[in-house]
Order: sequence, then C-alpha cells, then structure tokens
Amino acid sequence: MRSAKEFGFSDRQLADFWSCEPPAVKERRESLGIHTTFRLVDTCAAEFEAFTPYFYSSYGDENEIIRSSNKKIMILGGGPNRIGQGIEFDYCCVHASFALREAGFETVMVNSNPETVSTDYDVSDRLYFEPLTLEDVLEVYHQEKCDGAIVQYGGQTPLNLASGLEKAGVNVIGTSPESIDLAEDREKFKQILNQLGLKQPDNETALRPEDAKDAAARIGYPVLLRPSFVLGGRGMFIVYDENELEKVVKEAFAVAPGKPVLLDKFLEEAIELDVDCISDGETTVVGGMLQHIEFAGVHSGDAAMVLPPHELAKEMIDEVRQASHDLAKALGVIGLMNIQFAIKGGELFLIEVNPRASRTIPFVSKAIGVPLAKLGARVMAGAKLKDLGFTEEVIPKHWAIKESVFPFSRFPGSPIVLTPEMRSTGEVMGQDEDFGIAFAKTQMAAKPSLPLEGNVFLSVKDSDKEKALLVARGLSELGFSFYSTEGTAAFLQEHGIEAESVLRISEGRPNVADLIKNGKIHLVINTPLGLIPRRDENGIRSQAVLHGVPVITTLGSAFAALDGIRSLKDRNFSVKSLQDYSRS
Repeated sequence: MRSAKEFGFSDRQLADFWSCEPPAVKERRESLGIHTTFRLVDTCAAEFEAFTPYFYSSYGDENEIIRSSNKKIMILGGGPNRIGQGIEFDYCCVHASFALREAGFETVMVNSNPETVSTDYDVSDRLYFEPLTLEDVLEVYHQEKCDGAIVQYGGQTPLNLASGLEKAGVNVIGTSPESIDLAEDREKFKQILNQLGLKQPDNETALRPEDAKDAAARIGYPVLLRPSFVLGGRGMFIVYDENELEKVVKEAFAVAPGKPVLLDKFLEEAIELDVDCISDGETTVVGGMLQHIEFAGVHSGDAAMVLPPHELAKEMIDEVRQASHDLAKALGVIGLMNIQFAIKGGELFLIEVNPRASRTIPFVSKAIGVPLAKLGARVMAGAKLKDLGFTEEVIPKHWAIKESVFPFSRFPGSPIVLTPEMRSTGEVMGQDEDFGIAFAKTQMAAKPSLPLEGNVFLSVKDSDKEKALLVARGLSELGFSFYSTEGTAAFLQEHGIEAESVLRISEGRPNVADLIKNGKIHLVINTPLGLIPRRDENGIRSQAVLHGVPVITTLGSAFAALDGIRSLKDRNFSVKSLQDYSRS
C-alpha cells in the first residue's frame, strides 16, 4: 500500500485495480497508518521566518503542517481551466479569502492551477497545490482541522464534490449539497418548478445516443443538446434536424462519460436573461439582471450583456424578480445563485439554475459597486445580509455592457460564430448614460472599433432578412453603402436600398474576400445558417478578422452596433472610473 501511494496511485485507481470501492481503500490505508504528508515551500528561502508558505502533498516521512487553533475555512478553487474560462470563479475565490480573513477566519485555499490569482502566496493564510479530487481535498480538510468548506466559488469542478465531501464528514457551508442536487436533478427540479408555477422548455434526459434520437423526436426540433456537469458549455449543440443530431450526438456523450445528456426544446429568437442573486436564507436580494444582446443560444460567457435590461417591460422584470426570490427560497440558497431565463412571446421560461457563483459575478459587482462575492462568503460563514447592509437591489442609473473578447485571429480557419459552447478568452466593460455609447465603448476595448463611415457587407439567412432591412435602413441613413451576395442584394434593392452584388468566395473573383483584402469593406454583418457554418461564410469572416474589420454574426449585435454608430456620430462622450459611477 505504501509503495502504491508513493508511486502516486490514487485511492480511486487502486480501488479499480483491486475491484472494490474507493472508501474501502481509504479505510484500509488509514488502518495501516498511511496518510498524506505535506511538505512546505518556504517563500523566504529560510533567510527569515515565512508568513506565507505553501504546501504540496507527498508520502514521505515528515509532515510540515504547523496547525493553529484558529477557526479555518477551506475554499476550493476551480482547478485547471481552458484559456479564458474560469478566471471569474478565481475572482470569487480571492474575494472570499479576503472577506473571511477580515471576519477573523483563517483561510485555506486548495487549487491546482499555479497561473491564477487565488494561488498567489499572499492571498490566503494557507495554500495547497492539490488536485481537486475527493481524496486530496479530504486529506487537507482533516489535517488542517477546518471548520467548513466553500464549494460554490470554483465553478462546476468543486460543486461535483459536494455530496462526497458531506458524506465524508466535511461541513459544506452555504447552500447544502442536497439543495445543489435539487437544482442538478431534472426530475426533482421539475417538481419544484411545478410547485412555483414556473415554466420550462420541454426537455428530456438521455443516457445513450439512441435515446437522444428518440427524445429529440418527441420534443421536436430545434433541440439544445448539452452534457451535464460541464463548464464553459463544452459539447453543447443546437440541432435543427436528425442529420445534424447524428453528426454531434457522440461528441456530446464523450464530453462527460457516464453522465446523462440533457435535451431541451430550443426557443428560437427568445430574449435571454441572466440573474445573479444572494440569499442568507431569510433575505434574498437580486444583485443584477443582465439581458443578452444576442438571442438565446449563445453561451453566457460569449454573449454581450446589458445591465439593467434594455428591452423588457416593468411587468416582466417584476415577474423575473419574484421568480428569483421564490427559487432562492425553494432551493434553500445560502450564498450566491445564478438563474438563466428565456422570454418568448411574452412568456417567461426557466432555462437553468446554478446554486453557486457565476461567471457574471465580477461584472455585476463592478457595475453596481457592491462586492457580491465577499458578501456571499460572509453569508456562508453565518452573517446576515441586514447586518452587512445589503438588503435592496441596486439598479444603476447608467448602462453597463459586458462584451467578450475572442481569439479568432490566433486560430486561422476556426469557425467564427457564436454558439452554446464558450469560446471567448476575456471580456471588457463599457459604461455610459447613453446605451449606444456604452456599446461603442465595449467595441473600442474589444477591438476592432465600430466604423463611422464606409461600406458594409451584409449577407443574412432568409429568416433574418426582414429585421436586417431595419439595420440596413439605419446604416444607410448614416451614410453607409452596401455590398451583398446576390439574394440579399436583390432583397435590399426591392426595398429601396442601393446594394452592389458581389460574388461569394466559391463563385469566382473578384469576390467579397478580395474586397476585404483591398480595404473596401469596413463592417461585416453575416448571420449563419444552421449548426455548421458554410465554408463561404467562414472564409468571409476569417478574412474580416485577419484585416481588422468588425464582424457581426447575430442581429441583436447588429442593432446594438447601429445604436453605437448613431450615438458616436451624434454626441461626444467622456470616460469615468468605476468609482465615479458607484458614487453617482
């Protein structure tokens, strides 16, 4: 046993080898007196006493943990993540550590990613570079004699450990693992929604690819296909027919082996809304409501978002607020919660609830001037919102818009289109009293900026043409000229807008790609048809990205861009700090 552990085999691997369950291996290992030993990395190189050491695990002879009798809370980080995915959760972990230290707790950070801020040596009192597995986390928890553990702030990875930690005697503070399971389990969650009178898109669960095909037929296309328990929307697809389903269903199941795949009726052209809440079990406060500029179907990490909502009636906002309060109470939320709603035909649908911190928490906190992650950590440790002075929703008097930054220029040939799978590697923030200026600021920051004059290449799918006409009219009034593919050009000309027809890439030369290369196109508006972008579409967008031309692939963004260009031409704007916005 000792040799196996020294060679690096986990309890789970040994259980698989010996055909038993991991708890049996753990029990046998501990009965033999074999425990993890933790070695210290001295941040002062032994020149003087280190107050900020960090630890790594081994199975050597010496354990260098120096325990204190202070109350300790363990914070589980997000672990390794893809570029750009997860830094929001790291922000929450760092703020939790700061808040709990201010409240008199010792903080123990467990994370295996050395490139994040939560693993900086001076963020927490104790830092452990350990994998986020049940075995490793339990060793740290019990040897440090922690009083509680936070699993809400590291995204899906630590959340998946919640029930295992509780069974092993860990005090999971905040929302209980039972409540987390209520939100994750489809059938249990449906019962709660029925009790609250809330609607959900038709949905089913599939355990095999064949089941998914039958479920999709019952629900009716288009269908949103998504694996359970994943971060960043990995393996999520919108499929419009059985042929598309067959192309991607195996990939969806491969993302989370052994876990069910969820199928939802996809609500086309629905308005999507993210709501972040905080609750202490008695008081629930909405931190922020963010309306997506793009229609539903774009991952919340990629979508542009507006706070407060810019197109919703007061009655709908009141309905959303009431639903959020009801859900927090029904799920027994202690800490933060994120809810995703869709609004179609004046009806409110619930997409999903995550009883944890979300990737929008940093943005909302900056927009409203309230450190939600810090307050959430204090609430989980037993404080009440009324004692912390946060009992009423803060609605900014200005527009705060989040826009995503994409790495398309670094990956030539990659599909340039927004989907349910997250692909952004960062985000920017634009604030102003004028909606158009706020959006224009985000484009300046994310690059490239919106043009104030020149030529627009406009080519949209048939179902978008009527709305695209409104965008074209607005841009035409602002002095822009148009190039379009044959079908869209004919449509614009029929409605009195001059548009020059241009060849697609596959139709010969000179084509639209040549125009972009020659600097004759200053804005591309091109909405995709179906799940897999056609080669011509992606070739056009790739050339635009390569030559610094703004690319818009959704009509929601096209309308926002029109507002931005109009505002930039009509008025001047200024820059203010976040602190100035908070004070006002």
